[in-house]
Amino acid sequence: MKRQRLGSIRIIAFAITTGLLLAGCTGLVFDKAPPKLYRLTPKSTFDPNMKKVEWQLTIETPMAEAGINTSRIAVLRNPLSLDYYEGVTWVDTAPRLVQTLLVESFENSRKIIGVGRQSVNLRTDYALITDLREFQSELVTNGSPIAHVRINAKLVRFPDRVIVATMSADEKVPAAGGNLENVIQAFDKALGRALKKIVNWGLTVVPPERQRRRR
Repeated sequence: MKRQRLGSIRIIAFAITTGLLLAGCTGLVFDKAPPKLYRLTPKSTFDPNMKKVEWQLTIETPMAEAGINTSRIAVLRNPLSLDYYEGVTWVDTAPRLVQTLLVESFENSRKIIGVGRQSVNLRTDYALITDLREFQSELVTNGSPIAHVRINAKLVRFPDRVIVATMSADEKVPAAGGNLENVIQAFDKALGRALKKIVNWGLTVVPPERQRRRR
């Protein structure tokens, strides 16, 4: 009888201890606020007189070094130190965010037959290959942060995989103030200018004799 009572007490103690541990773990998970997400916008205004191209384009995910190949928002305090804003992230990793906005910006031009992400199922005439070289806020002495975006681009012709043109879009936009909201707005302007340059370049760099799609 005593053994049964002792066994019951042990079971109850175990259940109480387990419940307390789970409650503690739950508190650790949910007491911390999730990071605030930020997104950027594609370009939507282009020269209406720009000629429509007769080919399809795929856009590969940009290459980027590990420091900016992340969803965290990078800040450069000095040339040798890369840090991140606390408690905030982009909605996706920086390369995938830029890829998405490139696709949307080309679509918004309404001057191309088809554009999409790199896919084995999508037939393409040209591919846009990019390197995301700079994508960070840079702190300067006695001034507001500067959003710095630099994208190097190559246009590759298929099926022979020949590079037909290269360019670099390098944009710096000072934030209106030191708070994060102003920094994000500066990022949006800097990336927007880079996107517009790449779209305008991509849609005009192919020679007229190469405009016709393969049958």
